[in-house]
Amino acid sequence: MTAEGSKSMVSQPERRYDIDWLRLAAVFLLFFFHTARIFDPHENFYVHNTPPSPVLFDAFIRSLSPWHMSLFFLLAGASTYFALCHRSGGGYVRERVKRLFIPFVFGVLVLIPPQSYLGLLNHSDYSESFFSWFPDFFTLQSEDEDGYFLGGHTWGHLWFIFHLFVYSLVVIPLFLYFNRPSGRRWVSRFASAFTTPGVVFLFPLVLLAMNECPEIVGGNPLFYITFFIAGFLLMSDPRFMETIDRQRIILLILGPVIFAVILIMVGTNSWPDLPEWADDVVDGYIDNFVAWFVILTILAYGRRLLNFTNGFLKYFAEGAYALYILHQTLIVIIGYFVVQWDVAIAVKYVLIVALSFGASVLTYDLVVRRTNPTRFLFGMKSITNKRAIGRGVGRP
Repeated sequence: MTAEGSKSMVSQPERRYDIDWLRLAAVFLLFFFHTARIFDPHENFYVHNTPPSPVLFDAFIRSLSPWHMSLFFLLAGASTYFALCHRSGGGYVRERVKRLFIPFVFGVLVLIPPQSYLGLLNHSDYSESFFSWFPDFFTLQSEDEDGYFLGGHTWGHLWFIFHLFVYSLVVIPLFLYFNRPSGRRWVSRFASAFTTPGVVFLFPLVLLAMNECPEIVGGNPLFYITFFIAGFLLMSDPRFMETIDRQRIILLILGPVIFAVILIMVGTNSWPDLPEWADDVVDGYIDNFVAWFVILTILAYGRRLLNFTNGFLKYFAEGAYALYILHQTLIVIIGYFVVQWDVAIAVKYVLIVALSFGASVLTYDLVVRRTNPTRFLFGMKSITNKRAIGRGVGRP
């Protein structure tokens, strides 16, 4: 690797607090989303309430599913751009191992098994202890590939970390090339093309092709790596975000507004009886165009409204990743007990969200961030390097 290729971008970019805010908001939304999954009438989950939810919870799940994880990958790509502004390629790979691979292994061995075990208890009459069951965690269940209800192996929500680790290794040569003068010229050409009227609205055609790839251990790799690369590129030339900002009203209408209308019509049984091909077109629009338009709308308004910092952001920006790692295990543990209570579904939902969020924050504050060994297991910098954490945007 040449010195030129391993150095940072031409100049240090401006601090983007909005990226930190958006990542933090995306993590907070997971508490509401994964708690709603407990009441999902259409898909199983580790812990399931009986009876399932009213239509409102179903609509909430549908409203986030097309774009929420794609936003995580795009923000990770954006953060990768900033990371490579002060880190070599080799340093970036070493950081990815510490930041992603080690927490993934730790999480799968320690944090995920309780989810699988409680899923088995919730969906069956199984009564053996956790430690008697534990060897079964390493068994793949063909009838339950997600590990929701047969007590078999699962990666749970940590599939995202594994995918992000693999994507980071796969695309680092491309990103380093974009750092070089010849690569910068290609980025400039992409940015120039992006400013052409209408081009910003055509990118979902690429996503349509990527969506043909089957899911692998939790997600579609071609679809999500496309968002990861897009996040890097959008930060690499100001013309990308300037174009998105100019088109924000149209993006708002084509994405969130139209999607909200569709959800309301479906939720109120007002959706017309369309031919199968027309329903397929609508589904394709939601899965690809809505995902892109909603995320760009969020980026545009986030850039305008959220580019500031305060004590709340400083505290949670460092802890957002740990909250992601912790949240679903605590939701499942708390949810397992709450669903057995004879109270209204709305009360159960609020209790699970509040208790799991509080437990996650307390675990992070009292356990994870206090010692270097726990920080290491959760992919955080050691306390001796704490001052360096605030440089640039928060890491993916």
